[in-house]
Amino acid sequence: MADELKRRLVHASGSGLVALWLLADALDAGLTWTGFRLLMVVLATGALVLEFLRLRVGLDWRLYDVLTREYEQDNPAAYALYLISMAAVVVVFEPDIALPAMLMLALGDPISGAVSDNTLQRVKPPKVLGTMFLVSTLIAIPFLPITAALIAAVGATLADGVTLEVRTYIVDDNLTIPIYAACLAWAALEFAPL
Repeated sequence: MADELKRRLVHASGSGLVALWLLADALDAGLTWTGFRLLMVVLATGALVLEFLRLRVGLDWRLYDVLTREYEQDNPAAYALYLISMAAVVVVFEPDIALPAMLMLALGDPISGAVSDNTLQRVKPPKVLGTMFLVSTLIAIPFLPITAALIAAVGATLADGVTLEVRTYIVDDNLTIPIYAACLAWAALEFAPL
């Protein structure tokens, strides 16, 4: 239980990246979107290097024991997928789409996890789905028109609530939440009547 709480707190700490962008912009600190994109790519690359060292070279820090789950011992850890997906949405999309998608992962996922029983299910229970949808909608509203916010929240909820399996590999929602949310937000802004 203590390790789960630590994982959720580390998860939520990713919201600091969004705060960095918002505060830098508000304080006119000179951080451009291009600079923020570069920062996210550097962070994702760092995570990939650490994962290579862990999985291929045998780097075995105590931190990995606390912050990774048993099924991640021989697979890419969730933290790396987390940074890769955040970097992907920042590189591909503009701030009004990328930032809420990042927050849906950083805040929505650990909050929905707190109401979940943490068992692997094909589709999570309605309480978990409803929580993720509500939190994701509230996160998206300051950034997007209401229709796009709702559609982005549907994407985050599907990514969080429906287990995706490719062959025998379970795709971690840390990879899919921001990507689904951002892609659906973009589609809503492009094609839905707002």
